[in-house]
Amino acid sequence: MRHSALIALLEETETGLHLLQVANYQQMNFTQMHERLRIELLRRIQRGTLNVSLLARQTGLSRAHVSNFLHNERQLSMRALDRVLAAQQVPVRELLPPARVGVDETNELQENAIPIVSHVNALTASTIRPEMVQALLLLLNDFLNLNRPRASSVQRAWQRFVAVRISTADALPMQPLVTPGAIAVIDRHYTSLENYRPTRANVYAVGLGAHLVLRYVEFHSHRLVLRPHNRAFPVEFVEVDLGESASDRLTGRVALIVNKL
Repeated sequence: MRHSALIALLEETETGLHLLQVANYQQMNFTQMHERLRIELLRRIQRGTLNVSLLARQTGLSRAHVSNFLHNERQLSMRALDRVLAAQQVPVRELLPPARVGVDETNELQENAIPIVSHVNALTASTIRPEMVQALLLLLNDFLNLNRPRASSVQRAWQRFVAVRISTADALPMQPLVTPGAIAVIDRHYTSLENYRPTRANVYAVGLGAHLVLRYVEFHSHRLVLRPHNRAFPVEFVEVDLGESASDRLTGRVALIVNKL
C-alpha cells in the first residue's frame, strides 16, 4: 500500500507517517514537547538529512530505542532528550507552540490527521466523534487528497479515512505484508471490488462480526471470498444476503499499511 509521495521516508522507517497522540498544543507540557520533536525529526528523515541509524550513533542510544521513540512506543528520558536536542542542534524554542494557533494551521492539522479508532467504530460509525479517537495518525504530506474514491453515495456520506491497530493474530494471515502492531489506514469511500491499480490486488478491511480483518477479496456465488497473503492460512467466506451488494460488506480499501520497524 505504499505511495510514491511517501517513498523518501518509507525507505528509512517503513512509514511515511508519524503517530501523534491527541493533545492540546495551546499549553505545552513534557509529552507535547516530545511530539513536536518527533515531528521535526521525521521531517528531517523525509528530507534525507537524517536516518534512524545516524541518530542512534549521534546520541549513543540504541537503534531500537530511537525507533520506538519515532513510532510513539516510548518517551525519552530528560537525559536522552537533551542528547537528541544537542545532536540535532534543535533549540528548545523551536518546539514551543505558536502564541496563537491560526485558522490555517488548525485546518492543516485536521486535514492531515487520521483518527485511530476501535474496529467497531471503523465498522459502524459514519462520523468519528472525539471520544472515539484513540490517537491521531499525522501525515507528513498530501497523501489523502491523492486517493481516488469509488463507493456508493450512501458510503460517501461517511467520514472517509480511519485507521485501526492490527494485533498479532490479525497480522499473521497477511504476513509479511502486515506485521504485528501495524496500523492500517482505511479508505471508507472505496468499497468497489475493482482494483485500484490494474496490476495489483486491493487489500480490504472486512467486518467479521464486530471485528475487522484485512484480506484480498473476490466475489463468487453470492459470497465474498477472503484470501490471506500468507497461504498457510485458510480462505474464508462471507455470505452476501439477497438485496445486498458485495460492496455493502466491505468497510473500505486499505490505503496504507504502517508496519513497525
